[in-house]
Amino acid sequence: MSMTALRLAVVQFTPEFGEKQKNLSRMRELVEDVTADIFVFPELCTTGYFFLSRDEVAKAAEPADGPASKFFRDMARDKNAVVAAGFAERRQKNLYNACLIVVPEEKNPYVYRKTHLFYKETVCFDPGNTGFFVIEDKKRDVRIGPMVCYDWRFPESARVLTLLGAELIVCPSNLVTKAWRKVMPARAIENNVYLAVANRAGLEKRKGEELLFKGNSAIYDLDGREIKKAGEEKDEVLLTEIYPSKTRDKSFNAINDVLTDRQPQHYGPLTRIVK
Repeated sequence: MSMTALRLAVVQFTPEFGEKQKNLSRMRELVEDVTADIFVFPELCTTGYFFLSRDEVAKAAEPADGPASKFFRDMARDKNAVVAAGFAERRQKNLYNACLIVVPEEKNPYVYRKTHLFYKETVCFDPGNTGFFVIEDKKRDVRIGPMVCYDWRFPESARVLTLLGAELIVCPSNLVTKAWRKVMPARAIENNVYLAVANRAGLEKRKGEELLFKGNSAIYDLDGREIKKAGEEKDEVLLTEIYPSKTRDKSFNAINDVLTDRQPQHYGPLTRIVK
């Protein structure tokens, strides 16, 4: 088995709402001297998070080949690295809370559109329509599965990505609760995958309401162990080495395997109650 190490960078960053150019400049500054094979940035990192209407999103959103995409494509090329980052996507009349994944050797970026919308996202964005998928990066010998923030709460998200072959799940996030810190390690261990959570920090105030983002970006290994964790408030870059090939053997003893032991015929909707 190949035991090639990949260098993973998770960027905790505090965007300013509506200040796209300033946000891009700050992200460039944060990773200027960082060398890695994969970079992960937070959800909606180019625009800030707390949109209150579709009109606001429409003014800030851009197509998947727009300026933000060019910024991350240039970064991927310059760093010779995969880049995953959240952005507000406009496609025709639709608006999506999306994640861009750039593989530098490929011409076009991949776009994942958030499946599970949280709180006021439900009135600002359209539900994601890409479904879950995995990107096979042959050069770096890794399969990457994207999900976004609130997707974490649904075990099906990480499980589907695992069944599709994900070895590293990247999760750009804007998390405002603490519950995820209990659950994310479970998502890693139950699927035997690495999991990278790029959260943001800071406070956004909009029309009398506040959202305080919790920071604590983290990288978990396939045993659910927290390899690296950021603080609650500051911008910082987490760096570690991961070994994607370790995730390919899903057995944990001579008999049991977390995927082949599944009994999906019993996981469907309940049809009866046994008394």
